[in-house]
Amino acid sequence: MTKQEKINQLLTRGVADVIIKEHVRKHLESGKKLRVKLGIDPSGADLHLGHMVVLRKLREFQELGHKAVLVVGTFTGQIGDPTGKIETRSHDI
Repeated sequence: MTKQEKINQLLTRGVADVIIKEHVRKHLESGKKLRVKLGIDPSGADLHLGHMVVLRKLREFQELGHKAVLVVGTFTGQIGDPTGKIETRSHDI
């Protein structure tokens, strides 16, 4: 797979939208190594399938030689969901 094909796959596969796609493409094509950051604040103690979508994309950047940084917030995980969504969701089950 060529470099251009890898970049196209990175920006399109498993992606709904890239807001600044041409900006990101320009940096990827320049050969400059990027630092890609993902911040998550889990509402519980476990990872689930929804987390895997963005974690996989972060891994793809890493496989192309970029630095991947995962920032896991602990506040929501420690105190629980402060928005009241858990109570709302429990009624929907």
